[in-house]
Amino acid sequence: MLRILRHLLTPAWVLDRVFPAGVLAAIEQAVKASETRHRGELRFAVEAGLDLADLRQGVSARERAVEVFSQLRVWDTGENTGVLVYVQWLDRRVEIVADRGIAARVAQAEWEGICRQMELAFRGGRFEQGAVDAVKAVGDLLEKHFPARLDNPNELSDHPVLLR
Repeated sequence: MLRILRHLLTPAWVLDRVFPAGVLAAIEQAVKASETRHRGELRFAVEAGLDLADLRQGVSARERAVEVFSQLRVWDTGENTGVLVYVQWLDRRVEIVADRGIAARVAQAEWEGICRQMELAFRGGRFEQGAVDAVKAVGDLLEKHFPARLDNPNELSDHPVLLR
């Protein structure tokens, strides 16, 4: 019940305090820099709270991340190399969802390690650094398995999304 109240009573604008324009710009720059090193496509999304229907169904951060992966069309890349870094702010959960081209080569445990590091940084109030470090770590994994080619198109927006 407490979780439901927290989600319903916390305004979406709370994200603007934690992820102001400067932090969003730093995350976007990190995504751009990362994508020069590999053929993956990164999206970064932050959501303050869930709606009542999701809360009543007990939707987990992972389930919501998969839904956002679809909504943002992260799956819509030529090589199936889309990756979503999803932050569920009120539950303090981070999830990484990788498209099937990447999931076949990168173990979920590697993504989990990045998620937990980011959560640790956030608990310490290091929001920008935690996000930028996570984007770099995702890029390192993608570079290992999907190094950049000469024809390395940017198929998805690099701008982080604040879901309201």
